[in-house]
Amino acid sequence: MNPFSHLKTLNLQPRTLHPSLLFHLQIHSSTTHYLEKKLVNPLSSLQCGHLLQSITNSRALNHGLQLHAHMVSSGVLINNTYLDTKLCAMYAICDYMAFARRIFERIVLKSSFLWNVMIRGYASNGFSFESLVLYREMFGFGKKADNFTYPYVLMACGDLLLVEIGRRVHSELIVSGYESDIYVGNSLLLMYLKFGEMRVAQKLFDIMPERDVTTWNTLISGYQKRGEPERALSVFSSLAMDGGRMDRATLLSVLPACADLKALKQGKEIHAHIIRNFIEFDTFLTNSLINVYVNSSFVIGARHLFEKMSRKDVVSWNSIICGYARSGNAVESLRWFHRMNSEGMLPDTVTLIAVLGACDQMAALQFGRSLHAYAAKKGHDKGVTVGTSLIDMYSKCGSLECSRQIFDQMTTKNLVSWSTMVSGYGLHGHGREAVTCFNEMKLKGIRPDKITYISVLSACSHTGLVNEGKQIFYEMSMEYSVSPTAEHYACMVDLLGRAGHLDEAYEFIRNMDVKPSADVWAALLSACRIHRNVELAEVAAQNAVQLNPKGVGQYVCLSNLYAIKKRWGDVERVRASARLNGLRKPPGCSFIELDMEIHRFLVGDKSHPQCNFIYAKLSELKQQLKDAGYIPDTSSVFYDVEEDVKEKMLWDHSERLAIAFALLNTSAGMSIRITKNLRICEDCHVVTKMISKLFGREIVVRDAHRFHHFRDGYCSCGDYW
Repeated sequence: MNPFSHLKTLNLQPRTLHPSLLFHLQIHSSTTHYLEKKLVNPLSSLQCGHLLQSITNSRALNHGLQLHAHMVSSGVLINNTYLDTKLCAMYAICDYMAFARRIFERIVLKSSFLWNVMIRGYASNGFSFESLVLYREMFGFGKKADNFTYPYVLMACGDLLLVEIGRRVHSELIVSGYESDIYVGNSLLLMYLKFGEMRVAQKLFDIMPERDVTTWNTLISGYQKRGEPERALSVFSSLAMDGGRMDRATLLSVLPACADLKALKQGKEIHAHIIRNFIEFDTFLTNSLINVYVNSSFVIGARHLFEKMSRKDVVSWNSIICGYARSGNAVESLRWFHRMNSEGMLPDTVTLIAVLGACDQMAALQFGRSLHAYAAKKGHDKGVTVGTSLIDMYSKCGSLECSRQIFDQMTTKNLVSWSTMVSGYGLHGHGREAVTCFNEMKLKGIRPDKITYISVLSACSHTGLVNEGKQIFYEMSMEYSVSPTAEHYACMVDLLGRAGHLDEAYEFIRNMDVKPSADVWAALLSACRIHRNVELAEVAAQNAVQLNPKGVGQYVCLSNLYAIKKRWGDVERVRASARLNGLRKPPGCSFIELDMEIHRFLVGDKSHPQCNFIYAKLSELKQQLKDAGYIPDTSSVFYDVEEDVKEKMLWDHSERLAIAFALLNTSAGMSIRITKNLRICEDCHVVTKMISKLFGREIVVRDAHRFHHFRDGYCSCGDYW
């Protein structure tokens, strides 16, 4: 039984053609005249056949049209099935299926070659359904499919995702004995990969009597496209171990898998293979390697490849800019963006999103605003993706008002847009607004996902909305069927712990449906530090270290708590343990943007060009604050040293250097925006509040946890961070 008997015959219409390329008897007279001048004597049938074959091989359509016109005018085409077949093949291979179909229809004795040419032409040019209809008609004319027919029929089935028909064709070709043909086998493999039937594809691959480089490439690419990079890399490893041949397509298929898995070792091995085998480092291959290095945080290797490229496209630049941004080196990311512009390469949407991400790492509001202006000028700001990135940038740069303005102006908002706005409110300590935005999103019919719930639970945690957080957590699984993950449990532990419900937080961990992660225990440990609960902190720290022995945070947190309690022996024991594991606390670092330039200050920094003026300003500030009643809180210094030394150490904190620099270099009344990589200490929090009142300045500090808006001696966090 013909598996295609249920398909309806299509009324195929030729494509609209340019007037100078009219078909057959309607060939434009000027074309004919041109050929008659060039070809004084008519060509023979054999000569025309040879020329048509040459034109077909080179896909020189214009020459084919001219030769067709000559054959019409010379009469050589009359009752010439041989030339009609050649002509039909030429048009089909040159992607002119309307012309090919007209010639095909008038040929009475159609050969198998002619049927295959038309089926191939339709399948290769996006007319998959027409290809299958023609395949059905082929049976009606008594012709059998062969190893040249099946690859394109299978291609058409795969493109149309006609699973049942594809299986029937598979059965038919087994009966016909073509399953062992390597080209048919490769096409079968590709079809099942398009269907997403990976097990069937793997079985076919395993039983293939012969494999070529296309076979391996097809399976590797299939796994990668289906989101299974581990399997793609495993197949590639098997190919390498078997000593099979690889080509550029193989490498281009497996390198994205290496990038997804951050498989730096395999990426370097592929790099070495390219060099050893003298494979050309073209733009596509180099970009793929750069992407592997960037995703694996091997930015130096990526930069080395980039610098050696003779031709760099926007993808090359984006890879480097994204690489520095992802690795946390936002300053370098912005520098490379400047270089991209200076070398005349226009940024695209991907570039803008990456650079906006770099801006929000350092709260570089001025730079972010200039990018916003550029995006608006080029029309990039209309899209949901860039709009959402702008919301995120403004909120992380301290301008929540601008975030909300862009959010309200967006004509189309997706789940990510809403989640970003909720997260922005939480980051700035506006927990109730975050919950309101979250509820508004649900009223709009947008279902929250796991990321949205993390955003809103975190917002509740930042503002002590315990009851609201509990309600949202329990509705997550009950109403929206979102199963809590370790991240959601960590948010709840943080919510309960910050609010002082330490016993409830501990009991919550003990009753979790999933195994507590290191982050869950770290959240409890942080809460214990805030509320000075040493006993529970030791339990939390022990579990956190066991689950994440390379995390320095738990050592620092427990050490600081011991220091607050003046248990200096325990402090040294914890620090020694961290050193033994090769762990070091990152130094305090603060960023401030001034006139589109980023200034960075480390704790005790003496490298800035204005160093002397900055420390002189700090001395002046210290005296002014003491006159205003400031008493240093040296409990924020976690070292067993004299009090005067502790006080000096406090004044070396990076955010104070940044504030002194800003007071020296900005006009009275201007807002000061600082980003710090660590949590702001209690004494710096007090000092910044007092400076905001003394100088009438708004000081916005984004630390590792949240934003602090200091105005007139008060902080937006309500001293709850």
